[in-house]
Amino acid sequence: MQAVILAAGKSTRTYPLTLTKPKPLLKVANKTLLEHNLDSLNNIIDEAIIIVGYKKDLIKKCIGIRHKNIKIRYAEQKKQLGTGNALLIAEKHVKNEFISLHGDDIYSEEEFRSITKAKYSILVKKAENPSQFGAIIKKNDILLDIIEKPEKPVSTISNLVNTGLYKLDKKIFHIIRRLKKSKRNEYELTDAVKMLSKNHDVRCISSKNWLPIGYPWDLLNADISLRKNKNVIGKNSKIEGNIINSSIGDSCRIYGNVKNSIIMGNTFIGKGSVIEDSVIGKNVYFNGKALAGNNVHSAVKGEWIMVDRLGAIIGDNVKADNVMIKPGCKIWPNKSILNKYIKEDVK
Repeated sequence: MQAVILAAGKSTRTYPLTLTKPKPLLKVANKTLLEHNLDSLNNIIDEAIIIVGYKKDLIKKCIGIRHKNIKIRYAEQKKQLGTGNALLIAEKHVKNEFISLHGDDIYSEEEFRSITKAKYSILVKKAENPSQFGAIIKKNDILLDIIEKPEKPVSTISNLVNTGLYKLDKKIFHIIRRLKKSKRNEYELTDAVKMLSKNHDVRCISSKNWLPIGYPWDLLNADISLRKNKNVIGKNSKIEGNIINSSIGDSCRIYGNVKNSIIMGNTFIGKGSVIEDSVIGKNVYFNGKALAGNNVHSAVKGEWIMVDRLGAIIGDNVKADNVMIKPGCKIWPNKSILNKYIKEDVK
């Protein structure tokens, strides 16, 4: 069995973290999103075709040509023309049946195994906010329709969403070639799957463990789920502060207090500092406080998104000394900030 992993996109909703690396290389529980999926696929497939694009060399360097029992092959999407176009790039490498998945969400081994049992299938999950995904319409567990980002009230459509995980075969490539561009001016894989479902049964498989990563703070939810409330400390890290329910990357020096947070590699947290419910990038020097708040609003692409609980999001290579950060604020990479109360995003 083969898998095609879509990992070419430039994710702007996860800025500032994805300004310096592709989204599939973001880490939870000290492992990249891509590696979590490859680990779960290890005893199910023998080859993964990774579709790369944005900062492709970083993915190739991180993953290499083999991951455990899986041979790794790369194919490049040179223009961002949508998920349908991305999958089509893998056609010459696909033998017949295969799994297709997003490389920037996390799926479990159980879900991968379940998806392979039918000739055609789609992983679906109950959600309170199908407006952020594609709402699934089904009958007797057979797919009838996928409504992208529905605007109507949830109760009038469906509480099931599309997770982006499919079991397909080479027929899908012929369908993709017939697609017209969507309103986003892209060729959508969901449109191809809907067309497939008109002539073939596409079975809906229920998910229990799918961890979607749409915004930076979604990393915190995934991290907690995978760590199971235990700290994860990376190699060669020196901890003299207090770590509670957090992930600490490799070669960090932590002298302050860190709670419910992700600290990436080679980062320094000064004595007396407090970090709560935050994501701190690589190679960061931080001395100050990033306290969490409830029902916090954070700006994403000009829209205010409410988060149940959040501290700060800090990109790579930031130096922040003697700072206080308002909950929900983000700091772009390579910024240097001294003696300041940060009330808004620093870009």
